[in-house]
Amino acid sequence: MAKQFEHLLSAGRIGPMTLRNRMLLTAMGTGLAEDDGTCGPRSLAFNRRQAEGGVGLVTLGVVGVGWPIGSNMKGQPALSEDRHIAGIAETARAVQQHGARFAVQLHFGGLVGMEDMLAGRPAWTPSLPVPVDGDMLEGFLEEEAAVAPFFQLRDVHYKVMTRADIADLVEMFRAAAARARRAGVDGIEIHAGHGYIISSFLSPATNRRDDEYGGSVANRARLLVEIIAAVRDGAGPDVAVWCKIDTEEYERAGGIRLEHALETARLAEAAGAHAITVTANHEPARGTLHSASHTPQTPGLNLPKAAAIKAAVSIPVIFSGRIEPELADAVIGRGEGDFLGMGRKLLADPSLPAKIGRGEPGAILPCIYCYTCISAIYYGGSVRCAVNPETAFEGEDWLAPAAEKRHIAVVGGGPAGMETARRLALRGHRVTLIERSRVLGGTLRFAAIAYEPNERLLDWLVREIGQSDVDVRLGEEASPELLQSIGADAVVVATGARRDLYGVPGDDLAHVLNGDDLRRLMLGEKALPGRTKLGRADRALAKAGAMTGATSQPAVVREASKAWMPLGERIVIIGGDLVGLELAEFLAHRGRKITILDDAPKFGRGLQIVRRWRVLDDLREAGVHFEPAASDFAIDKAAVHATRADGQRIAFPADHVILARGAGADLRLAERLQAAGFAPQAVGDAGGVGYIEGAMRGAAELARTL
Repeated sequence: MAKQFEHLLSAGRIGPMTLRNRMLLTAMGTGLAEDDGTCGPRSLAFNRRQAEGGVGLVTLGVVGVGWPIGSNMKGQPALSEDRHIAGIAETARAVQQHGARFAVQLHFGGLVGMEDMLAGRPAWTPSLPVPVDGDMLEGFLEEEAAVAPFFQLRDVHYKVMTRADIADLVEMFRAAAARARRAGVDGIEIHAGHGYIISSFLSPATNRRDDEYGGSVANRARLLVEIIAAVRDGAGPDVAVWCKIDTEEYERAGGIRLEHALETARLAEAAGAHAITVTANHEPARGTLHSASHTPQTPGLNLPKAAAIKAAVSIPVIFSGRIEPELADAVIGRGEGDFLGMGRKLLADPSLPAKIGRGEPGAILPCIYCYTCISAIYYGGSVRCAVNPETAFEGEDWLAPAAEKRHIAVVGGGPAGMETARRLALRGHRVTLIERSRVLGGTLRFAAIAYEPNERLLDWLVREIGQSDVDVRLGEEASPELLQSIGADAVVVATGARRDLYGVPGDDLAHVLNGDDLRRLMLGEKALPGRTKLGRADRALAKAGAMTGATSQPAVVREASKAWMPLGERIVIIGGDLVGLELAEFLAHRGRKITILDDAPKFGRGLQIVRRWRVLDDLREAGVHFEPAASDFAIDKAAVHATRADGQRIAFPADHVILARGAGADLRLAERLQAAGFAPQAVGDAGGVGYIEGAMRGAAELARTL
């Protein structure tokens, strides 16, 4: 299997730096540095874990050259003073001891210097910015707006840089490079993308200067060329130096285009850059574009531009942006790029390179592209991962051998139950996993139908359970008697959420379904007593799918649902959180006319802000009608009636109505077990609805305590 990835696994060279493979941890703003800009224990542990996982290069992102001037986020590392060297040096040694190379990405915020703005310092810029209208702030929920830095900005001041300022900035980069060399780094990446100071000079949208630093591409690139020379001088001959540049500013009027980037790349090579990292930027005022440039939702979005840059220069090209290892290997094999930069994937599983090297790609914990990692930064926090709760907490002992080995029964085979069982087994416990259905997955199986990346997590969890020592009992109903008969010492209840009907007049009508009804329909599960709301033909088709095993495969159901689904054309969904929106997206793409009602003023709770922007935009483009702040719902055979925020009573025609809210922790089994003398502990939605991140995080935190 390793042969499949022969290009990714081959050694590579960037200037004087040789890497053991072509997989790199791309520079990210993790927010893990100390308040004074030094790299402390959390940053050290994060970077060391990445090196342990087998990556060829670890890059410490957004290292401030003028910190605190030019700082962009809380927890940003710095190399603006000699006192910052020690933490960087310790991190470099830790990374290098595990066979990886270590680089720092030098950074100055400029127009995107959020911490500058919050502190009242002027943001450095090539020209005064032109105001742009956008919808970015509209997507934040009230509680998010209370902590997000964007909403704390008051009077923002700008400093149009003079030639003296430019000279000072170049010197900041040179001095930071010299400190990086003293710290023992192997490489330095110059951040010239994403709207930061160098990018704002490169962009004709933000650089309207009429001196030698404005106008032509060569003039706009002059600052970058000078910084490359300065960094090369500060770093010395033994440190690799390269730059990250935007190849496109998506939907930014008058912004960077590929033809500009090609010329900039050639100028960077001529100035002494050892490589080019290809990235992209966007119009920041538009929310949906935050997942449409450097961290795209669309797989391989920027690969054609990377290939164009590769054809234009003779130095290596680093490419990134939701690229699966198989595709990356092919890209390198075709000569369209040289190194794969990964961020999200390595947050989900730092051991991805090692697992590829062992020929075990199926063992890789997959990224589900939910944007939890990036969204955390938008709220002013440090990075985290929905599927890997250990991210940013690598210094803690998550899987220490249990001091007392016990027999622990886990009831419920959804994501929380499977992850808890897996982790308990790794700690040395004897684990029995009890699931009343005949397949594992729980509500994740249904979530995998609506959102394809979830299926990869489902497959991984099922695989890991199958390869563990966990005793899996399918088709069995947990009871006090069963748990007593198997001799369980402790019980974990992971029975998920309970989705009760919540008193909407008309919710008992035949065309009204709740989330459980829809899940059972799509997956061919037996309906709850009194909830059989399908016609005979539809029930027969669903049963046939269950009998053949087709409905146990989310991919099959996802494809089949494009041709058949027992739902009418007009569908009203009551509930605008994650479940309702993902369901609306799924149904809208299958030709249904969707209306979403909710009593909340904004939609998308449960979706992280970066993904929420995209989903809401996608739904608007699909013609979905939103009705926020609605109340007094009532359902009849033809419509859903509601009162709008302005007090108007209106009817929304509906062939089917889906109740997509009202979920709460299902503690019925836990209460029965407690009455029988057990002391059950709830995890996942059984302990409070937290979706996938809540399930995985709750499982990890509980398993480490048992």
